[in-house]
Amino acid sequence: MRNRHNSDLDLPDSTYASLTPSPPTLLDPDLDHIHDLLVSLAKNAGSMLITASAFTRTFTPKANTADLVTETDHAIEHMLSTALLAAYPDYKFLGEETHIPGSTEGLTPEPTFVVDPVDGTLNFVHGYPYTSISLAFVSKLLPLVGVVYNPFTSHLYTAIAGSGAYLSVLDRKGCIVQKTRLPLRQPSAPLTGLQNALVAVEWGNERKGTNWAVKSNLFNALAASKEDGGAMVQSIRSLGSAALNVCAVADGSVDVYWQAGCWVWDVAAGWIILKEAGGIVTSANPGDWEPRLDGRKYLFVRGAPDGQEEIVEETWSHVGGRVEYPV
Repeated sequence: MRNRHNSDLDLPDSTYASLTPSPPTLLDPDLDHIHDLLVSLAKNAGSMLITASAFTRTFTPKANTADLVTETDHAIEHMLSTALLAAYPDYKFLGEETHIPGSTEGLTPEPTFVVDPVDGTLNFVHGYPYTSISLAFVSKLLPLVGVVYNPFTSHLYTAIAGSGAYLSVLDRKGCIVQKTRLPLRQPSAPLTGLQNALVAVEWGNERKGTNWAVKSNLFNALAASKEDGGAMVQSIRSLGSAALNVCAVADGSVDVYWQAGCWVWDVAAGWIILKEAGGIVTSANPGDWEPRLDGRKYLFVRGAPDGQEEIVEETWSHVGGRVEYPV
């Protein structure tokens, strides 16, 4: 069992609860204003994504589709960075399309907007309706505001630190027609082990080497029968968008999401949405209860009155080895 101590994983005593933005300053921002701005920008980005998706169906050569996706990614990120830095010129911006792998310009403790303009690119190309815009505001390496929007299902997930997490359903004009606090099931059901769990994983695009061996062996162990030493989970899901996978854990439709290899912009928004819905985040590697936000290896567990730590330990028991990724 986990050795408890005061950390941001313990929501009632968390750092989040003490971050009340009044009056707004560089180090004490107006989280409500940032939330509203991110929601507005997510809707704009969603409209751009919907428009671009119509064109992907008219191109058959692979190169043309890839070129369009690249153009869409950059166009949305440019729109987001321009608007955010105009509103908050003293804050940093970290986006998937402008980040240079291996550079030192990664996440810092300074106030930062962390953005994935198109999370679920392959879904976008194939017309599978699980692509999202993931927008987060992070300060002191903690996500404080998260917005994840899937324009194809009109589902908008939002959270502000200390104020709860919500799923809103939008109409065609972008107006909220239904807003529900997360998790969707109230009260949440206890977690009773992997054998009763719906688990999310993602394959990723690196499918060789030690990390892939750890991943694929875990996936096999999760699915295998108890007689063969497996967890015999009820089933495994892959939505194809890390942000939407985390949000599925936050809303309670998925119990556990094990992820290794994604980037901070894939999970930053979902992280705070899950935490505000009573969920916890640990490392994908056994023994690490307090992962770095940009550590690229995570285990997300839904909110529950009982069984969270037990299901973490059980999941870790099936991880043979460790995954390691450069930050």
